[in-house]
Amino acid sequence: VQLVESGGGSVQAGGSLRLSCAVAGLTDRRNCLAWFRQAPGQEREGVARIDIGDGNAVYDDSVKGRFTISQENANNMVYLQMSSLKPEDTGMYYCAICTAARCEFAGWLIRAYNYWGQGTQVTVS
Repeated sequence: VQLVESGGGSVQAGGSLRLSCAVAGLTDRRNCLAWFRQAPGQEREGVARIDIGDGNAVYDDSVKGRFTISQENANNMVYLQMSSLKPEDTGMYYCAICTAARCEFAGWLIRAYNYWGQGTQVTVS
């Protein structure tokens, strides 16, 4: 399984960005894909996750109402639409897949996600 993120950049507070995660090599759609972020000196934290099979999505409280995770099955893409961005949203954003469980079991547990992308930087000033 390979994950490739794109779409990061620099934006002013209040602006928007859409991150993309290209997924290759999945053979089972009973997987959970999540977006995590990590700010300098901070621990990696989950912000949004989606069950690839049924599209059920969950958000961290810090992004609820501002971020939307979605999938485009035909192209094996997962997106993170980010709006009303704040400086505290700054960080490296990673997409990750848990192939062993649905999202309700994987939760935000980093070690549950066995495939990770390289990350894309988001800077909000």
